[in-house]
Amino acid sequence: MTKGNINVSVENIFPLIKKFLYSDHEIFLRELISNATDATLKLKHLTNIGDAKVEYGNPKIEVKIDKEGKKLHIIDQGLGMTAEEVEKYINQIAFSGAEEFLDKYKDSGKDAGIIGHFGLGFYSAFMVAEKVEIITKSYKDEPAAHWTCDGSPEFTLEPSDKTERGTEIILHIADDSTEFLEEARIKSLLTKYNKFMPIPIKFGTKEVNVALPEDAPKDAKPEKKTVDNIINNPNPAWTKQPADLKDEDYKSFYRELYPMQFEEPLFNIHLNVDYPFNLTGILYFPKMTNDMNIQKDKIQLYQNQVFVTDNVEGIVPEFLTMLRGVIDSPDIPLNVSRSYLQADGAVKKISSYITRKVADKLKSLFTENREDFEAKWNDIKIVIEYGMLSEDKFFEKADAFALYPTVDNTYHTYEELFNRIKAKQTDKDDKLVILYASNIDAQHSYIEAAKAKGYEVLLLDSPIVSHLMQKLESTKENITFARVDADHIDNLIKKDDTKISKLSEEQQKTLEALLKEVIPSEKFMVQLEPMDSDALPFTITQPEFMRRMKEMQATGGGMFGMGNMPEMYNVIVNTNSDLVGEILETKTKKKQERLITQSLDLARLSQGLLKGKELSEFVKRSYEMIK
Repeated sequence: MTKGNINVSVENIFPLIKKFLYSDHEIFLRELISNATDATLKLKHLTNIGDAKVEYGNPKIEVKIDKEGKKLHIIDQGLGMTAEEVEKYINQIAFSGAEEFLDKYKDSGKDAGIIGHFGLGFYSAFMVAEKVEIITKSYKDEPAAHWTCDGSPEFTLEPSDKTERGTEIILHIADDSTEFLEEARIKSLLTKYNKFMPIPIKFGTKEVNVALPEDAPKDAKPEKKTVDNIINNPNPAWTKQPADLKDEDYKSFYRELYPMQFEEPLFNIHLNVDYPFNLTGILYFPKMTNDMNIQKDKIQLYQNQVFVTDNVEGIVPEFLTMLRGVIDSPDIPLNVSRSYLQADGAVKKISSYITRKVADKLKSLFTENREDFEAKWNDIKIVIEYGMLSEDKFFEKADAFALYPTVDNTYHTYEELFNRIKAKQTDKDDKLVILYASNIDAQHSYIEAAKAKGYEVLLLDSPIVSHLMQKLESTKENITFARVDADHIDNLIKKDDTKISKLSEEQQKTLEALLKEVIPSEKFMVQLEPMDSDALPFTITQPEFMRRMKEMQATGGGMFGMGNMPEMYNVIVNTNSDLVGEILETKTKKKQERLITQSLDLARLSQGLLKGKELSEFVKRSYEMIK
């Protein structure tokens, strides 16, 4: 048996780094600035604990473009490296200096904010550079070092005359990457990835006005001075304690995150946990639309203030991906390029925590100011309803704050609603029927008829309400939902045997046969009902089950294996209507058929079911009848 060590050739590593290690070449700048930040934060930690006998000062990271020389410089004032450390950390690929540092200072270095984990970030430079130089001087009293490599296994390492502490990385940009010599391109990358890095980042200079002294003449013009252009905010709101922030601070940070968003957020949720994982962040509830797709990818994921992605699926429960804001956690497991989330138990815990935190915040908002919560309900309901549908734990908590509005703009919790309806349906022994409308204008006549009978009518108009009702019916006892134009509400809620038909049994049989000859049975089921004489002669309803299945099919029903549901409607014919009596008494068959067709089409028109050729024929027939 033979034993040995597998030897990985640097000749093979470089092409892999250049082509496959990172999903997007532009993140080289993120990685190099992260390294510069690490070096600065390490120095800060060492000076704090007395291991570095130097002045920390007010260090910054500088990014400079030399377009003529085709070079990009990243300069830090961190702890630097000795020649020996360059050999150790740069020439030994995948040896992570950050991990070694944390291991050495594991008791006191937890909060040092060190970013690096993989030791490969530096080599992302070779994705865009044909040659890379490192000029570095350690905080220790040792000579500076100058390292050069052209992307081959060969490198040079020699002394340098650098006198100031820190490291300068010089990228000689390759011909196929000259876009990274453009000021606008680099600025956009710094803004995207490094906007909230914990160390100030200088990119060029800018002119600012110098404040005039109090005794300056009124016509005096302010002088200008040139200052560093710091492009990042090293102390964003989520890194602070909630007690130190006011409402205006949260709104200001929202504007910083989304400068093109003109509407203020409705409210925010500050996340701050250090056990069993570290996570901070701020989530904002914006005004929502009923379109669940266009809202996504607005939450930004950071790792120690380094931007990672705005695709937070997995970390944030899916129903909350419609929110906006920031989540920052050093415990989120990412792959080597920080581009993709890795499956891990910690992720599930983070997702559960965020769900619980959001539910608790919604409950407190409801409890503290119900009137304000009701005013915002239509702007947030799509998130809450989606959460109730998709997350069982959120569903349980939502009973405390989920609202069910009526068509008259009153709002009830489920418990309040149940008690109200139960008091009005005392003659019903089995399930309570909760009536609702999905469109006040389209279902106006049905709503008015239900209200006239004293029934409560909810307004449930979100696109996923059919799915949610299915869940409510399966988890709550003794209730069923029915849309106000579904089936016959009197039969749903109570069987009213007090209404007597004006037509004899023989007349009803004749009428039923006549109706079935004219009304197509593949689309409509005819039902004769004795109602008030002033009620509509013909009413179209759709069986609740059939209508709900169609709606669920339209909003993701395919996943429930429902296939194509046929269109089927009920035609409720009021046997006490004068018009129905006239149809029965009309002598000619042709006129009977015409009255039935016209009455049916009027009922279909009221439900928006008359279209195209049938609508044109109805209009033409109506004019002929007027004549």
